[in-house]
Amino acid sequence: MSTFNWQPKRLEHLGALKVLIVGGTGGLGQAIGQKLAAGGANVTVVGQTFRDKDNANISFVKADLSSIKDARETARKLDVSNTDVVLFTAGIFAAPQRQETSEGLERDLAVSFLNRKVMIDEIVPRLKTERNEFGFIPRVFNMAYPGDNKLGNIDDLNSEKKYSTMSAHLTTVAGNEALVYDSVLEFPKVHFYGLNPGIVKTSIRNNLLGENSWKSTIVEGILSWFTKTPEQYATGIAPLLIAPELEERNGSCFDNKGKLLQRSKGMTDEYARNFIKAAQDLLARKGLN
Repeated sequence: MSTFNWQPKRLEHLGALKVLIVGGTGGLGQAIGQKLAAGGANVTVVGQTFRDKDNANISFVKADLSSIKDARETARKLDVSNTDVVLFTAGIFAAPQRQETSEGLERDLAVSFLNRKVMIDEIVPRLKTERNEFGFIPRVFNMAYPGDNKLGNIDDLNSEKKYSTMSAHLTTVAGNEALVYDSVLEFPKVHFYGLNPGIVKTSIRNNLLGENSWKSTIVEGILSWFTKTPEQYATGIAPLLIAPELEERNGSCFDNKGKLLQRSKGMTDEYARNFIKAAQDLLARKGLN
């Protein structure tokens, strides 16, 4: 088994660091953005509602990330010429009954996976290619649940033939891991990584349990006893985003302690390519390519 050792550095003197967080208006993305901004980094967050108006180091771009068209157009307009770190955190959990966006996509798939692919395609070619003063070339982090040995339903990504909550959600999980490995091959001048935060107390389960429902209150209450808060997770993982040791680990995925994760069994480069191709075919079928 491969080993990976890194030494967390204090988040300070980050004035030259520019970070883009898609989904950074809440949950883990917001917490990580706040940690980096506190160290002086210039952070841009993309989402629906801005919650850090009093933080001079955090700027906001409004976008509907459930819409592929809006996600793509937002990505096109972003100035990423000096961006050092791109982090995707926006996501939900599949609902008990299948939900479909106005563009004809299963909602979890659209919000948690497909928008990332179209935004990567728009953003990455415009990133700089030289190393920054921190010693690394641009990095893209994809937060989901890589390394969980889930391969998804590649033959029915949109859950049109049959729907179940877990099958739909695990398809987005597999898609995000595939996106890391396929992007490494497609964009060799940028580095890509996967992050698996594990179970954290956030609002990601609202779509499944119902926001402020009795089920949500009970489940989230129990989880709060033994899971990390977004702030606790961010404290441990934010230093990883700028760790120099990552330069030699392009295409790697990490758990909530920054430890190296093994690829999911069966998630070969070929499978990852086929998965992303299936996603592109779905977007084309819906007129969204």
